[in-house]
Amino acid sequence: MDIVTQWQIVASAERISEAYLLPVIKLMLEGFPFVVRGFHYDNGSEFINTDVAKLLNKLRAEFTKSRPRHSNDNALAECKNGVVIRKLMGYSHIPQHRAKFINLLFKNSLNPYLNFHRPCFFAKDAINAKGKVIKTYPHELIMTPWDKLQTIPSFEQYLKPEVSSASLQEQALELSDSQAAEQFQKARKLLFQSLNSRSKDAA
Repeated sequence: MDIVTQWQIVASAERISEAYLLPVIKLMLEGFPFVVRGFHYDNGSEFINTDVAKLLNKLRAEFTKSRPRHSNDNALAECKNGVVIRKLMGYSHIPQHRAKFINLLFKNSLNPYLNFHRPCFFAKDAINAKGKVIKTYPHELIMTPWDKLQTIPSFEQYLKPEVSSASLQEQALELSDSQAAEQFQKARKLLFQSLNSRSKDAA
């Protein structure tokens, strides 16, 4: 999750361990159209290791972590887990070894839908008479991550060399918002049916 644009890349790891998470982190970093300058994570040992540090050092990305007992350090990510992952993927158990099929769904359907078609609320800060920062969410600041990215002055300079604003715009216009949502729902339904049938066959 990018904190500025709310650009979101969702991926699934088969297990919570360094060996399984490192390829997923690489997959997620490749999904961002712009250069990643910083990487913030929780205190899990699967993130705090030499291999992850080497990966981020190649990107020259800043490496920061959450403070113990400060759940608000990851507030945006935790919020997205609830309103995106749980809402769209549900709470039912998915066998660990199906992670690669879930990642195909995320890469081909969910991530494009989230970043080009699903609007997000962006806060506007104001200081009241007591000097307290008050956040409001005006209607004009509701936009998709792609729309938000375009509001950044000269945003093209932050894109990866192999990514252009024209290619991103072409991807955004490929489907309407409703068509993108429908495509994801159909792909999710087919995947879940496939997973359920394989589970029954195995039993």
